[in-house]
Amino acid sequence: MIKAVLFDLDDTLLRLNLTAFVARYVAGASRLLASVARTSPVSLGVPYVRAFLAMDAQDREDSLTNERLFNQTILETTGIPLDDPVIADLVTYYETEIVPGFAGGVVAARPVTGAREAIETVHDAGLICALATNPTFSLACDRARMGWAGVDESDFALVSTYSNSTRCKPSVRYYQEFANQLGVRLDECLMVGNDASRDIVRNDCGLRTAYVGHARPRDAVWRGPMERLARELPDLVARLDERDG
Repeated sequence: MIKAVLFDLDDTLLRLNLTAFVARYVAGASRLLASVARTSPVSLGVPYVRAFLAMDAQDREDSLTNERLFNQTILETTGIPLDDPVIADLVTYYETEIVPGFAGGVVAARPVTGAREAIETVHDAGLICALATNPTFSLACDRARMGWAGVDESDFALVSTYSNSTRCKPSVRYYQEFANQLGVRLDECLMVGNDASRDIVRNDCGLRTAYVGHARPRDAVWRGPMERLARELPDLVARLDERDG
């Protein structure tokens, strides 16, 4: 029986140029940290890339949260301790006051049609609604992008961030940890996402995916645009429950 609906964020609830957003985020963060470390912002670009790749690696064997691994990688490659209280405060200011202004221009952030309605449908059905975005950013960055999508942290029982996750998509461990925090089993979750390689995981883990991207993945239990999913979600959940029964 489906008890929880998990939504991806980028290009699922929020339409944006994600590559441009990441580039703009890294450029601003690099300038900020360079002013503290008295080094060139250009020298911090590669360490940031390495830190993102370290979090995303699917062959990881550590048990660190993504945030701790990110900070550790930055420290090892630059000598900058991101968890130092002064530096942490600067980063928090950057992410809460500056990053929310990145929506315009080449980032081109705007809500996906039907996203708000889909979330309301989940709540109306009495199901748990959670935001299972790939956990490579802080909650502050997630909040900024949620705002661009026209949704709010209060819409979700749980939001995945690099602070509460030890893996990234499509690792089954990421999804299992997320479901555990919600207090449900993976086979009681329906994932809604646009990425056929990250939002759809192996069949034997039990997670089903409603696909709102542009490909035609065979393993999705539903395919189509978000605005149609908002209308058809109750019937989809009923069919899945009947199949499980």
